[in-house]
Amino acid sequence: MPPGPAPSHVTCAVEDGVARVELNRPDKLNGLTLEMLDSLVATARRLRADRSLRAVILSGAGDSFCAGLDFATVLKNRRAIATAFVPRPWRGTNTFQEACWAWRRLPVPVVAVVHGHCYGGGVQIALGADFRFTTPDARWSVLEAKWGLIPDMSGIQSLTEVVGIDVAKRLTMTGTVVSGQEAAEIGLATGVSDDPLRAAEELVAEIMTRSPDAVAAAKRLFGQTWSAGPRRTFARERAEQLRLLVRTPNTRRAQRAAFARESPDFAPRQRR
Repeated sequence: MPPGPAPSHVTCAVEDGVARVELNRPDKLNGLTLEMLDSLVATARRLRADRSLRAVILSGAGDSFCAGLDFATVLKNRRAIATAFVPRPWRGTNTFQEACWAWRRLPVPVVAVVHGHCYGGGVQIALGADFRFTTPDARWSVLEAKWGLIPDMSGIQSLTEVVGIDVAKRLTMTGTVVSGQEAAEIGLATGVSDDPLRAAEELVAEIMTRSPDAVAAAKRLFGQTWSAGPRRTFARERAEQLRLLVRTPNTRRAQRAAFARESPDFAPRQRR
């Protein structure tokens, strides 16, 4: 009997404008392989082209969100590692980095749902999302320190955006394990819940009552100006607002609905 198709360790299902992306290697605590990193990149790019998409919920199957890079598997193919390490000149990221940062490039909110282990590359994937909800007993760690390494899957950039530099240094230099409760207290997580998936769904439902073009503009604006000076930020604000006011029908739909005190009916997002 011929072998069946290889199992997909990253799954994606889209329903009612919400994509549910799941790391699906539960027997290995969703430890990352090079194939999974490629799948994450490809999935994010495919979703970016869908203008009807409103949000992404990113989770892990089984007992953990993601235990990080599966070194035992990945190190078997050093040539593939070398290839994945080379950055793409048009994006400035290599495969390891793009697997996390690609979620920042999506023009919709991405919400990570964390439980169990969230280690190393798992932390960096979670930080690639716009929001993170975690169970209080989840275990978070920038675990690269254990291996004599640093977070290099976009983690340095994303850590500096969500926690203070002293906290980022402590997490990176020590690899200390913190609970989901502490992750929220220090800024790694957006919120704590015994049912983080429900918390993610509630946030997504709230955001989906707003214009998809305005949501995309807000994400784009924060992404392009978070570490920029006031002058550049003010210029980007003006440009995004002008586009919304002059060229975006969903803005008029939102305004008409607000005046009529009705729920707006939005068209698909204009821009990819």
